[in-house]
Amino acid sequence: MHQSEQSVSDRAWCDWLALSFQRPTEWQIPASVPAVIRAGLFAGLKRALCFSVRKRLSLLLHSVLTMTTAAQTQELFRCAEAVCFDVDSTVIREEGIDELAKFCGVGDAVTEMTRKAMGGSVSFQTALSERLSIIKCSREQVNKLITDHPPQLTPGIRELVEKLHQRNVKVFLISGGFRCIVEHVASQLNIPLHHVYANRLKFYFNGEYAGFDESQPTAQSGGKGRVISMLKEQYGFKNIVMIGDGATDLEACPPASAFIGFGGNVVRQQVKEKSLWYVTSFGELLKELEKI
Repeated sequence: MHQSEQSVSDRAWCDWLALSFQRPTEWQIPASVPAVIRAGLFAGLKRALCFSVRKRLSLLLHSVLTMTTAAQTQELFRCAEAVCFDVDSTVIREEGIDELAKFCGVGDAVTEMTRKAMGGSVSFQTALSERLSIIKCSREQVNKLITDHPPQLTPGIRELVEKLHQRNVKVFLISGGFRCIVEHVASQLNIPLHHVYANRLKFYFNGEYAGFDESQPTAQSGGKGRVISMLKEQYGFKNIVMIGDGATDLEACPPASAFIGFGGNVVRQQVKEKSLWYVTSFGELLKELEKI
């Protein structure tokens, strides 16, 4: 409903209410009250009731639009040519950089910075750079983390990816995490490694931390959106859906055709409020695919 249409509807309600004020048997004010005051009382009641009607209409309109856009998002997901998943706290249960920080003994300092980055209160590149400057992990530590504490897949993701593959839907992992960890996850889900977009850590010849590749799109704010634009251009996708838990995932739509907020591991309130469709398990997405 356009704003002009809503205004017409409001006026119709208000006119109906105004007619009710003209029925003296229903609205009795003592004759001793001066006519000017009586008119003022009627006008005040009319304004109050019209405001209440407009508020109710607004809430109803918001409810209808939310339901409609959620249904549209579900339809886009069912017909998607490609689905892109965030990895940390979406495909896997943990935040990879937080796990690496804990492994290196600086967990508390890094976890709070991750929370701010995922909530969108600081730029992603700034948060990534600052966190890695604290961790300063060696190549050996990264390899040992993957061996001793492999990423834990979120329940239902294996079945969902398998179902998408059966439907010939292309599946991509787009992560602000580290490629060495994300590739391990991709292998578990039978996702081709050339469908992985993530940050690359750099090391010196002796294995010590040397920084990260800042040229990667996923190292920058808005990077996931740039990856999706690139995928659309490269593969000709018309309908591509992004699924994730964080602000960097939400901002990837557009260019993504639709965004599905995921709260199965952690609920980020800002993302939940702005998502047209928000789910807390991959089972909900599997159920949606079964409607086809």
